Amino acid sequence: MATFYNQASLSFGGSVTNSNTTTGEIVAELQMTKASATSDYGPGDSITYVVNIVNSGNTDYTGITLTDDLGRVELNPMLSVVPLTYVEGSVLYYLGGILQVAPTVTAGDSLVIEGINIPAGSNATVIYEARANAYAPQGASASINNTVTVGGGACELSDSATVPTRNEPNLTISKSVSPAVVTCAGEVTYTIVVQNTGNTEVVATDDLIINDAFNPILTNISVSLNGEALEAGVGYSYDEATGEFATLPGAITVPAATFTRDSVTGLITTTPGVAVLTVTGTV
Repeated sequence: MATFYNQASLSFGGSVTNSNTTTGEIVAELQMTKASATSDYGPGDSITYVVNIVNSGNTDYTGITLTDDLGRVELNPMLSVVPLTYVEGSVLYYLGGILQVAPTVTAGDSLVIEGINIPAGSNATVIYEARANAYAPQGASASINNTVTVGGGACELSDSATVPTRNEPNLTISKSVSPAVVTCAGEVTYTIVVQNTGNTEVVATDDLIINDAFNPILTNISVSLNGEALEAGVGYSYDEATGEFATLPGAITVPAATFTRDSVTGLITTTPGVAVLTVTGTV
């Protein structure tokens, strides 16, 4: 409900006389809420939104238009970005709990859903998905807030939903060998790279462990992490009889990724956090 006030004035003979002030109240027959059915998001994740509209009045509402701003953010007066992309074909429209024919959908920098009908005393539910795109923030304290509106003017309804980023590491591992061709009793170096594209670092108490089984078995190995020597029994264990190698819990940490937004395009670039383990030995 909203209260409004109006006053008229009369101008005559160089003087102005004001009327009394009238008071009125707009009673909303429609009520709307918006929520996310997804608790958090990561790069490229889809977020499910649920919009409920209740018609508590005695009037049927037809042809209602629902507009979602898809999280548009103005970064500066010259640049705004839209961090969500509508997932085509994902809209579901229920009337009184019964699935209806899909409404008309127009998607771009905003999502427009047209043709929602709500009879008196009934309710409508609209469900749809939007994907976090290359403009979506990924930092540990980031979130996407998007607003949906229905109607316009004094009777406009709006509600927002905020979804935070998922705070966790996202690790990948790769391995290379140098030289690729080695003579018998020659020396070889294995390089293992762990990359973290997540927004949370891997700390010692996370107990990240790298296991390897060298074939052929290496002897007289030396091990380093990010260019610093690791000590046997402290940073790693190795069995020269079997070739089984493992770093010890707490020896390896991996920084979180860093996220940089381009000041011209608004796109976000991810720079992974990296840990580099090297093992050199004789075959």
